[in-house]
Amino acid sequence: MAQEGILLGMGNPLLDISSVVDDDFLNKYDEMASKYNVEYIAGGATQNSIRVAQWMLQIPGATSYIGCIGKDKFGEEMKKNSKLAGVNVHYYEDESASTGTCAVCVVGGERSLVANLSAANCYKSEHLKKPENWALVEKAKYFYIAGFFLTVSPDSIRLVAEHAAANNKVFMMNLSAPFICEFFKDALEKVLPYMDYIFGNETEARTFSKVQGWETDDVEEIALKLSQWPKASEIRKRTTVITQGADPVVVAQDGKLKKFPVIVLPKDKLVDTNGAGDAFVGGFLSQLVQEKPIEECVRAGCYASHVIIQRSGCTYPEKPEFN
Repeated sequence: MAQEGILLGMGNPLLDISSVVDDDFLNKYDEMASKYNVEYIAGGATQNSIRVAQWMLQIPGATSYIGCIGKDKFGEEMKKNSKLAGVNVHYYEDESASTGTCAVCVVGGERSLVANLSAANCYKSEHLKKPENWALVEKAKYFYIAGFFLTVSPDSIRLVAEHAAANNKVFMMNLSAPFICEFFKDALEKVLPYMDYIFGNETEARTFSKVQGWETDDVEEIALKLSQWPKASEIRKRTTVITQGADPVVVAQDGKLKKFPVIVLPKDKLVDTNGAGDAFVGGFLSQLVQEKPIEECVRAGCYASHVIIQRSGCTYPEKPEFN
């Protein structure tokens, strides 16, 4: 049974502002909230995963989240949205920057994303070190951070990673995007030894392989190599989890490979693939924190992403139908 505060996420919170718009609007998204009927969703990769894990767990306050927002109306919207989701959020509120946003502009069923990180870029480890925030770290037994946060506060990541290693807790990250593997290679390699679980998709895995000079595009081989990267703590072996869209999920664990089929969805039921990877991780984490076997973790991940891609944005019904 997962207890309160068992899972802590840390990342770049972005308020997704989603609306159906016209062609003329695409370059003027600042007007979006006043001119169109918009939907607000507490987004950003890590926050999406944490919200999905919270939804799957259905245990109030099982998850917590840390990141930076601005002191403005979008920040208030973010706080309201996150609390409604049942996540215990401890945002650092920056006085000088506005809350990070991602405009999701829908024209004729196609989506255009315009992200503005703004305050999400301003997180400082001083906020993490405050007693009321570090208490979340002390309480949690599992940590999840998307690779995007390496661009903002690598020292915060290091603090949590070292705490996890010293206290036999589970530390997890995501490759998140090819540019993280390419342009934040050093920062990624510094925290890789602390990772007990590493997530990514096939494109990110292949980019990582290319940057490392491994001379292979074989996702299974890359997953194995990632799992065998030296670890800071040898208490547990690293597990690599690579998603491949509609193709099987690849899991490398203790020198062994497993593949798991995803749930096939008819094309006419596909609404929006945004957040699918985040949802997979959220579903996976919801079972991992309950110490379920890897097969159940992957099954829950596939279920969560299957639900999310049939809806607009990273949203979900009131209760999951997973058992």
